[in-house]
Amino acid sequence: MSTQWRRQTLVAVLLIVITIVAGGVAAAQDRDFTPVTDAMLQDPDPADWLNWRRTLDGWGYSPLDQINTDNVHQLQLVWAWQLGPGANQTTPLVHDGVMYIANPQNIVQAVDAVTGDRLWQYTREFETEEDGIISRRSRSIAIYGDKIYLNTSDAHIVALDARTGEVAFDHTVADRALGYRYTSGPIVVNGNIVAGMSGCERFKEDVCFISAHDAETGAEVWRTSTIARPGEPGGDSWGDLPLQYRAGADSWIPGSYDPTTNLTYWSTSQAKPWARLTRGTDGDALYSNSVLALNPETGELEWYYQFVPGETHDLDDVFESVLIDHAGRRSLFKMGKMGILWEIDRTTGAFVAAHDLGYQTLIDVDPDTGQVTYRPGTIPQPGVELEFCPDFLGIRNWPASAYHPETQALYIPIHPTCVKGMFTEIEKELHAPYYTNSGWLSRGTTAHPDSPDHRGHLVAMDINSGEILWRHSMTTRPRSAALTTGGGLVVGADTDRHLYFHDAATGDILFQTRLPGSVQGFPMTYAVGGRQYVAVPVGGNRSNAVYVFALPEQPVRR
Repeated sequence: MSTQWRRQTLVAVLLIVITIVAGGVAAAQDRDFTPVTDAMLQDPDPADWLNWRRTLDGWGYSPLDQINTDNVHQLQLVWAWQLGPGANQTTPLVHDGVMYIANPQNIVQAVDAVTGDRLWQYTREFETEEDGIISRRSRSIAIYGDKIYLNTSDAHIVALDARTGEVAFDHTVADRALGYRYTSGPIVVNGNIVAGMSGCERFKEDVCFISAHDAETGAEVWRTSTIARPGEPGGDSWGDLPLQYRAGADSWIPGSYDPTTNLTYWSTSQAKPWARLTRGTDGDALYSNSVLALNPETGELEWYYQFVPGETHDLDDVFESVLIDHAGRRSLFKMGKMGILWEIDRTTGAFVAAHDLGYQTLIDVDPDTGQVTYRPGTIPQPGVELEFCPDFLGIRNWPASAYHPETQALYIPIHPTCVKGMFTEIEKELHAPYYTNSGWLSRGTTAHPDSPDHRGHLVAMDINSGEILWRHSMTTRPRSAALTTGGGLVVGADTDRHLYFHDAATGDILFQTRLPGSVQGFPMTYAVGGRQYVAVPVGGNRSNAVYVFALPEQPVRR
């Protein structure tokens, strides 16, 4: 371990202790606060990070360039803040010099973005114990007007005063007793708080949905089901299954919004149970594993695109929708668990292209039409063991990609694997406990044969051709989203606690350090008083924290 890193680690520990002590007595302070408007969300100040991926187009890109390829090696830790225990997959927000952080257990904290001093804390009180399988997590929160919006693990939307943390409203969206819950935050579209519901693996007399809510009261403005009901358009794609056995299509990753098309784009997860055999249907199971283009004022479905109709291996495409104007077209880019980068016309929903990373072994995609065909012997059959790639975590998962407009590349954390096992039929039971209805008998997960020595990679993928421009291979899988900046940088990490700053054009590692825990969330960058900072959420339950880096205030002399 280097002397520099020992010194940084000691500083980190001291800073955490200091911020905990200071935070324990700090209260809301009188500070300037500018209410956040729709115009600000659609064209944010580069100094702020106002949305899950900074902008509503899902890029994960900041134009800030004070930290750049020439000076990133001078980065120093400037403060750190410890978070509560639990699954930490958070995205901090920053506005007017204040950082808002969602902790595990639905705790929200506001801290000074320059010093890390705590300003206020909201702690959610639950009527029931934490579920033994599904932990309480909050991947993101939203800011609008003078409020912070938290989607809770018991299916509420809570609005907090951004200055004080006091509850402005607490609106019940769905019945927690039926399994409904939120794991990610909402986005704000033209004054509406839009949120995707999760917790739809149970059989019940209802289905998953996306809903919009009044920003001042939480009152529901519209609700759009993500499963086609019997008798509705697309309802026959589930065969003759009654409503109570149409499960899944959770929308557990935040959507995107394009003010030009005035459409908001939300993706849905797989149908449940995972396999057609277990579900008891051979149809497309709409609107699972799809991207839905919704009118933000009414929730009306303008178009949908289903990536793998009737998907049958728990390999869905629910992750971020990246909106890029490309080759004279308004495109939507999406990569799901299969490791296929889809390009869809976001005005019409028409297929444009599909670029396969080459790790999946299940489907073929027609390059002209996008039609998907399962390869022989890959659709689950009773009592027949299958071996396929990837496993159920996918070639990629929730850690988001990031786009850089100068390189026209997406930077994607991936983790190729394979799995062996067998799907079975099940006895359907209404209100079944969590995950008892998957019907999967596992024989174990293995390293992918094309990546035997590296469980993870950060790949730079050209959006024009699908070509891999460069890759950074890691011995451990990544659990960090990517971040791109105007300084020509890409930020990534592995689960061996390394944090990397890459040259976006070449992939060269320009700065790296090792943190007390692995980066498990969404790195972001912001500026206060003309100084740029990079904030990195670290996970590991008891080691959960946010670490914040910046350049020295005085230039380093060589």
